[in-house]
Amino acid sequence: MSRIVDESYRAYEPRPFTADQRKDVTLLFGGVTWRAEKLLEGLFRSAGYNAERLPDATVDDLFLGRELADVGQCCPTAFTTGNLSSFLKSEAERVGAEKVSEKYVYVTAGACGACRFGQYHQSYELALKNLGLEAFRMILVQQHEIDQSKDKNVGLQTDIHLLLSTALGMMAADAIQDLEYQLRPYEVEEGASNRAAQKAVSEIYEAMLSRPKDLPKLRSIWWHSTTRHFLKAMRRARRRFEGIELDRLRVKPMVKITGEFYLATAEGVQNYNMHKWLEDEGAEVQPAPMVVWFDYLMRYGTQKLALRFGIKERARQNYFFLKLGQRFFRFKYDEMRRMLGGIPRPMPGQDELRKLAAPFFDNMINGGEGDLLIAKAIWAHTQKKAHMICELSPYGCLPNTMSIGAMAAVQGKYPDMLYAPIEVKGDSDVHALSRCQMVLADAKNRAQEEFRSALAAAGLTLEEARKRAREHPKVNLPFWKVPHRGAVGTASNVVLEIGNATL
Repeated sequence: MSRIVDESYRAYEPRPFTADQRKDVTLLFGGVTWRAEKLLEGLFRSAGYNAERLPDATVDDLFLGRELADVGQCCPTAFTTGNLSSFLKSEAERVGAEKVSEKYVYVTAGACGACRFGQYHQSYELALKNLGLEAFRMILVQQHEIDQSKDKNVGLQTDIHLLLSTALGMMAADAIQDLEYQLRPYEVEEGASNRAAQKAVSEIYEAMLSRPKDLPKLRSIWWHSTTRHFLKAMRRARRRFEGIELDRLRVKPMVKITGEFYLATAEGVQNYNMHKWLEDEGAEVQPAPMVVWFDYLMRYGTQKLALRFGIKERARQNYFFLKLGQRFFRFKYDEMRRMLGGIPRPMPGQDELRKLAAPFFDNMINGGEGDLLIAKAIWAHTQKKAHMICELSPYGCLPNTMSIGAMAAVQGKYPDMLYAPIEVKGDSDVHALSRCQMVLADAKNRAQEEFRSALAAAGLTLEEARKRAREHPKVNLPFWKVPHRGAVGTASNVVLEIGNATL
């Protein structure tokens, strides 16, 4: 006989984490780039918490996540679930499950989403139950609420002071990452950019530790708006890159990374080490900055508020404040960029992105990155920012499946766009990399053709271009900004600059 079980949905509620437990509890976190995680660790510690980033994810974490939670889940869920579970399992074997549940608290983002993002906690709960760690506590920081501070007895105070410093930390991490990725393909001494980035992030980490520990809401907003504390740290970070010797006449295809947030920003096995693989294959990679996604979230928020004018109370007022916040956010990121010589790329305008995607995707659909994936691909292609777009999506991801489907129409309008949609399962790297390699081969050919056209426009041979580069050594300095003279590739734009020509 069949039996119907009628149970209401139960939102996750952790055991209390109280202020008097802070000294004995360590906050665990992960899921972003190592630069951002290092700065988050410093931020938490400056606020009086013990904090530790989870180890880098491994393929074993993927398999453990599938085993403990759901074999059919997308790979970001499996990786993050398995990564947390692997750490806790190891600690439980060392000190016991009860001590692990008391010693650690996991902090992660939470939201209502089109698919897995709004249900992460269920995968975590199931995995913890299967490990015998039901008492372990997780704190979900909701992305749709700016200030989630509770009464003073609550263990984690996600107040304005913490969140504003978090925003500045993510900006710094993105700016350093973009600079690092622009230098590494052309470095003469292998590893110089990686070492500089490590030291640069350490400078911002120290700035996180030395920021004011606690400020009331209005004073915190004023301090974050006017302080040069982090900008001075960025200037110190810049010095770490100044001695790197470059050869910018190496011809490399420019590859723009887009995709689902976790897979596009990961720099490890989660996406088959795609960033490193592309660089090893001879490409210059444009990583996906976190700040553009945050900028998109604010843009989407203003769109929703605009539809509620005259319907919902304070809609116009909230629209104004969110628009103001978005402009201030972009201003602060540009300040960070200026401290690094303006080399990190500026964020594209959200209004421009929305217009580019509008014929192909409804901008009120907000699952995943909404219309942003399509908009960034069109923008990079039409503005000559990339030879190729590589979109990294989880296998079976609903929002990204919609984006990839819409890209068929985009490619119909822009048939010369080189677009590589890679559906990531986490354990099928040969298939994914071979698909990417086919498109990359075309991108390499396009970069070489462009370089030959640049030499012809400048009236130079390769030997003459190298001679002029030696006569003008600034073109190989880390903080010389490569002008955009109508070419996509760095080498082509350098040739056009020293030859005073355009394409």
